[in-house]
Amino acid sequence: MDWFSTASLLTLLNIIIIDLVLAGDNAIVIGMAAKNVPKNLQKRVILWGTAGAVGIRVVATVLVVYLLKIPGLLFVGGLLLVWIALKLLTDKSDHDNIAAKNTVGAAITTIIAADAAMGIDNVIAIAGAAHGHIGLVIIGLLVSVPIVVWGSTIFIKVVDRFPIVMYIGSGVLAYTAAKMLTEEKFIMHDYFSANPLVKWLFIAVVIVGVLVTGYVVKMSGYSVKINDRGQLTLPKHVGNQANIAPEDRFTVQSDPSGRLVFVKVGPDKDPESVKSAG
Repeated sequence: MDWFSTASLLTLLNIIIIDLVLAGDNAIVIGMAAKNVPKNLQKRVILWGTAGAVGIRVVATVLVVYLLKIPGLLFVGGLLLVWIALKLLTDKSDHDNIAAKNTVGAAITTIIAADAAMGIDNVIAIAGAAHGHIGLVIIGLLVSVPIVVWGSTIFIKVVDRFPIVMYIGSGVLAYTAAKMLTEEKFIMHDYFSANPLVKWLFIAVVIVGVLVTGYVVKMSGYSVKINDRGQLTLPKHVGNQANIAPEDRFTVQSDPSGRLVFVKVGPDKDPESVKSAG
């Protein structure tokens, strides 16, 4: 394999992008698991926990790379990856079940176990993107994992500020999934090989379908219901993101563009000037 060919470099770039966009949750888990460890030991916990997680990730990914060579499994992996691409755009992650540990050994174990459980999507995606190149898998993980772990706060802020980053990541996943589907020799590989235009049209349809579906589902999850009394009902995850509790009270103001803004008020405010959130 020519390590510096355009195809190899693009494959490596795909692997790095996939791991970056899928590993944000894993970085959060690492931070949560280590937060109760004494400050002077937190770096050690993060270092060894990450090393263990990466080791398991590499072994699992290499295993899946070989499994995908079994007739039919590449197609199944492609279908799973389409679901993962959609999940990236629509999933509302909840990490409340990750317990912080106060000893080094327990925190490291938690990081490795949680990463192994949460990293299945990463493993499938990277194995599919690698096209059988084990070396690229290892290099991609060695490059992306330290970025995610040590720069997780910056990365998460970038994603929050520029949501298009997640759509780019989902598009890369959808592209990888479509390529896996078209390269499955057990099903339609010969047809797509003989009809490259149809192949690329199929890939384009998969990418557009994933992005549009993800956008529609995500936006529907933020819909606010209004009854005939003017009461608003917010989706649960929106209320959680805004840190709204049932006992909270709000006043309504207008921003410079004329939009209504609900502003939380304290218990010392005049009740007559407050509107209930529900």
